[in-house]
Amino acid sequence: MDVRRYTKESAMAKYYCSDVAMQVTTDCVQMCGGIGYMADFPVEKYMRDAKITQIYEGTNQIQRNEIASMLIKEAASAAKAEAVAA
Repeated sequence: MDVRRYTKESAMAKYYCSDVAMQVTTDCVQMCGGIGYMADFPVEKYMRDAKITQIYEGTNQIQRNEIASMLIKEAASAAKAEAVAA
């Protein structure tokens, strides 16, 4: 039974979504000015929540390493298959 793992795709989704969330909330805080940093204002909480998504379940640096590792394995596998076919 061949089981397909989606490690690369899930790492890509987590990396992209957490970076976009952080970029959007940072822009929102900047647009709100000084009030955006106040704890009473919901934008401040959104920014903290977005930041934790970059850290939780593996930092974005770890996600990049995982993506690179999977791409290297795929390239090596393709090269090996090409060599066998030739």
